[in-house]
Amino acid sequence: AHGYYYSRWDKCIHSSRHFSDMVYIDNYIFNKDEFIQFSSTVGEYVGYTELGVFNARRFNSDPNLLQSERAQVETYCKHNAEIRQAAIADKT
Repeated sequence: AHGYYYSRWDKCIHSSRHFSDMVYIDNYIFNKDEFIQFSSTVGEYVGYTELGVFNARRFNSDPNLLQSERAQVETYCKHNAEIRQAAIADKT
């Protein structure tokens, strides 16, 4: 199949049972190349290509967008990890 391929993957990574080291990562991929990423450890977008650098500047200048992305560790990652951990703990 010919054409263009775009995807956006977000993920939560942790190794602590108490989620104290939780990291949220939001990747933007075009034609299998990552061109921009938000990482909660960095706290802003980083561009890896010309398009990614352009968009990172644009996204980083929006305080509402940055606040929303930074909040994902608590509202998305930890929230869902707690639900999953409780479901697993109930089964053991």
